[in-house]
This record gives sequence, C-alpha cells and structure tokens, in this order.
Amino acid sequence: MGSPSEEQAPTDALYPQQAVIVCAADGRRGEADALAQRLGLPVTVEPPQEAGRLALVLTAERLQVQLTGAAAPGAVYADFVTGATARRGREAARADEGLLRAAGARQGQTPEVIDTTAGLGRDAWLLAAVGCRVTLVERHPAVSALLADALERARADEEAAPIAAGIELIEAEAIAVLAGRAADTIIVDPMHPPRRKSAAVRKEMQVFRALVGADGDSDALLPTAIAAARRRVVVKRPRGAVALPGPAPSGSIDGRSTRFDIYAGGAEST
Repeated sequence: MGSPSEEQAPTDALYPQQAVIVCAADGRRGEADALAQRLGLPVTVEPPQEAGRLALVLTAERLQVQLTGAAAPGAVYADFVTGATARRGREAARADEGLLRAAGARQGQTPEVIDTTAGLGRDAWLLAAVGCRVTLVERHPAVSALLADALERARADEEAAPIAAGIELIEAEAIAVLAGRAADTIIVDPMHPPRRKSAAVRKEMQVFRALVGADGDSDALLPTAIAAARRRVVVKRPRGAVALPGPAPSGSIDGRSTRFDIYAGGAEST
C-alpha cells in the first residue's frame, strides 16, 4: 500500500481526531499490522464505539476511512475501477471537461502533469485517461494509503490497468517535491468548503477535514508551482471565489461549480 515517507510527523499532529486501523477482513491482518506500523496507529478488529473517532478500515474489498458514531457519515475511499471516477475516465476521450482544457490536455496533447494536492485522485485519473503522465503528490500518509490501495486495485483490473500505469504516487510535501522536479502542467486544488451541497460532497468534506485538518499553505504553494511549471499552473477554485494571493491569473475557465485559474509557468522547457 505504498512506501512510507522518510520523515513522518508525530501521530497527534497528523490526526486531529483519534484514529485507529480496523482489520475487518479475514486473512488481511498482516496487511493491517504493516499499515498500522507505517501510520503509527493501533489495530483493532472492530470500530471504536465512541463517536468522533477516525477509523481506517481494511475490508475484503478496499481500504476506507470513516468517522465513528451513529450519526457519522459513511465511509470515504478512492476507487478507479467502479463508480463515477471510473466512468469519467472511460468517457474522457470525448469529454469537454474544463480541467482538460485548463491543463492543456486536449486535441491530442498529453502534457506531463504534477497534481500537488492529490485528494482521492479523481482529477489525476481523468488526465491519465487521456494519456498524460501524472505524478500524484499527497503529504498525509493515511490519504496516501487510500490512493495506493486504489491504484493497486486498478492495476489488477484489465480495463483500468493501462490508465493506472500512467500514474506515479509520491507521499511527500508538494513544495519539497517541486523543488526537485518540473512538469508541463501543475495542478493546485486547495481544500475549500464545497459550493455543491450534495450529501456525498458534504460527507467527503466532513471526513477529510477530520482526517487532515485545515489546508493552510496553499498560498505558499502557488509561487513554487509557478517556478516549477514549464507551461502552466492550474488552480481549482469555487466559482465566484477570489483568486489565491499573488500574481493574477493569465486566464480562467468556468465550470458549473468550479473555476480553473491558469498561470503561466516559469520553468525552462526541455
């Protein structure tokens, strides 16, 4: 489920709410123990009963994260084989998606992309589906584990495997990664309150905020991304939100609920 980062923050700093690994599948205790050692968390076979805890649950099908308690939202996980993300990938070649236009991935162009705020990998999967080589950067080890689990399942699926082959996952701080490498297009997607108020979006944001806390360094990431981008930086913002502090975007593309601000890259082309 991915390799550990070289330097990990203390457990209490990584998890704003108490977290635990739950092994809910027979025959996967060894994987659960290895994951627990890597993440610095205890292992149980049942989710905690008290409300407000975080449980990373290893089921027979996947790794997922959920809050505990009767009123908690459902589980959150990354999935590239079934569901909306997989369907979006299958339809990518004929889709008129704002992200593809903003990233310069259209009309046969397949830029090399670094997604600095990987999340659950949905944007990376779309870009890889049209032929881009994508590096996913995720600093939180638990979210990185969710992505690694999803990519492992995708590589075992005949239809998804060719897309998964175009994705590299790095568990690290994005600013540190960009100090040592460049790409044609760099994606920055700061965490922000969702404008689309569906139950699914609310659930995911609630679980993610409990897991990773606030996103407080997106302003510092933008100039680093500009310096490392050979062509452009794409910043995802809620439609109607102000741009990130710093240089003004050179253009933008509006979607239904999202705006893609585009900044010219400052790295030399190779």
